Amino acid sequence: MVWVEWLIPVIVFGFAAAFTPGPNNVMVTASGANFGFRRTVPHMLGITIGFALMNLAVGLGLGRVFETYSQIHIALKYGSIAYLLYLAWKIANAGEAKSTGKNAKPLTFLQAAAFQWMNPKAWVIAVGAVSTFTTVGGDLLTEVLIMSVVFMLITVPSVSTWTFFGTVIARYLHSPKHLRAFNWSMAGLLILSLVPAMV
Repeated sequence: MVWVEWLIPVIVFGFAAAFTPGPNNVMVTASGANFGFRRTVPHMLGITIGFALMNLAVGLGLGRVFETYSQIHIALKYGSIAYLLYLAWKIANAGEAKSTGKNAKPLTFLQAAAFQWMNPKAWVIAVGAVSTFTTVGGDLLTEVLIMSVVFMLITVPSVSTWTFFGTVIARYLHSPKHLRAFNWSMAGLLILSLVPAMV
């Protein structure tokens, strides 16, 4: 009964964190619109596995490293902002690249998994979850493992929904002009998701 009382808030938190807009969801929506659902699957799996592993690492002590060495946290923060701006530029130009014959490609599994370490929202979720849901004197390893598995299971329907949303939108983007406008909108949303990190 104690585990159930602990698990329910973790699940609720996971759903709220996974389904709300953020860099991952913006990117898979844009990828679904530009490349389709099937070609976005490696990106989706990279997010799913990558974030679960990141949460596990934070729960097992990585978060304390950033508390101890604040300069690492600052470097990661500005590196994340720079990388997200680069990804926004790639999304904004995805339609143009496709129409001019350049080899535009969705993110691979490894790229998406590695991106979690540069994703400000992922850091906020992982640090917030570990600090909120691990118990004093509890079994830290078990709690963090269960939390990471829960997040992994919740991420699957989340990224699938956002990717599918992108494929639905693609049906209305018949002209290069409309696709370009959509991609620039997605790039703008990605940049907007940086505001909490910059503040």
